[in-house]
Amino acid sequence: MKRVAILSYDNTALFELGCAVELFALPRPEFGNWYRTEVVSFDAGPLTVTGGMQILPRVITSLDDYDMVVIPSWPSSDPTVPPLLQRELDALHARGGRLLSFCSGSFLLAEAGLLDGRQATTHWRYAEKFKTRYPQVSYVDDVLYVYDGRIGCSAGSAAGIDLGIEVIRGDFGYEIANQVARRLVIAAHRSGGQAQFVETPIIEKPNQFAAALDWALANLDKPIDIDQLAQRARMARRTFDRRFRASLGMTPKDWLTRQRVQMARGLLESSNHPMDVIASKCGFDNATTMRHHFRRMLQSSPGHFREQFGRNQIGNPGEHVQAQA
Repeated sequence: MKRVAILSYDNTALFELGCAVELFALPRPEFGNWYRTEVVSFDAGPLTVTGGMQILPRVITSLDDYDMVVIPSWPSSDPTVPPLLQRELDALHARGGRLLSFCSGSFLLAEAGLLDGRQATTHWRYAEKFKTRYPQVSYVDDVLYVYDGRIGCSAGSAAGIDLGIEVIRGDFGYEIANQVARRLVIAAHRSGGQAQFVETPIIEKPNQFAAALDWALANLDKPIDIDQLAQRARMARRTFDRRFRASLGMTPKDWLTRQRVQMARGLLESSNHPMDVIASKCGFDNATTMRHHFRRMLQSSPGHFREQFGRNQIGNPGEHVQAQA
């Protein structure tokens, strides 16, 4: 069982704290060996969170009991790390524990030196402050999250849910992560590289892409030309390409490939089809092409993924599949 600590302090951001609780602390007995999670603090409570509410976290002096720590937020104006917290974070990281930060929580990880030489992100409002204060960190602009299997940082508030779903997917598999996402009424997968926000209006009608993308998802097993999608969206090809990239943060071709890889993930988990059959069902030319894109996006081969998360493994935590950022 994975033991998780959600770190709180006085004036913790309530929304991000709630997201962490919803993801990791709610009992889910139907999933078997689920996380054992506590909201903790190195400070005696009660603590006041944003909005004036008070909470009573478990007061701790060590992180020895935990395998993963979630940091919902941290003061960007004064990110100083108390010596005891610094020592415990260092010890947890040294023994292979995982660290996740939501929104401004990345300031704690950076201030503690745990992001030196790594990729990281935070809410776009804090980006320049972060880059100026931590030049030793490889900051990634305009993404939802970065996650390398050990340390993850999400961007603005709700992006923490996307990071959490990716962690759940790595621990419990694609099918269970989808069930959790469905209960949260969110998309089952938004890639880490998806844009945080768009500066200008994207589309004139809310459903401008809906018909084209729904058709593509229903026909992933067939060859799909981007010109076909543009026609179904009733746009000129160049207009379609431009608006698609502005809206979804990727090209139509990259979106199609991601959908095919996601479909392959589901089939690898839920079926015993041979690799060439799965490749065909997902619209890849052959198993070699599928393997290339699968490895490029997930840092894992289809065969290794099936060993971890095949139908006999559903519900059992596996090794991490790294997010593509």
